[in-house]
Amino acid sequence: MPSPETLIQVGLLGEAIDQGPVGVLVADENMRYIAANQFACVLLGYTRAQLLDLRVTDVAPAPSSPEEYTEMIRTGYLTGTTELRRADGETISARYVASKTVVAGMELYVSVLLPD
Repeated sequence: MPSPETLIQVGLLGEAIDQGPVGVLVADENMRYIAANQFACVLLGYTRAQLLDLRVTDVAPAPSSPEEYTEMIRTGYLTGTTELRRADGETISARYVASKTVVAGMELYVSVLLPD
């Protein structure tokens, strides 16, 4: 059982990330978004509920996106620049760092986005 101090730290970290100055998206092995922070929602123009109904390829529609995602799953890490499609159809460029992590026994893929 985590200590009370650890639980407080986890809660503070979660709140800081949700309100932080970069977009954070979490996806599963099937490229479905399962978590998004507020900055990612604003950056992409979606509500959190809308974003969580999407897949990586809905937001990063480049033809190479599925192959790049597979590469990230294989190596555990990927970085680069990509074009992202916002809810209004506008395309923006963003730098990203993505990596594999394990949370509650599940392999997940966390991406941090910074608009160019």
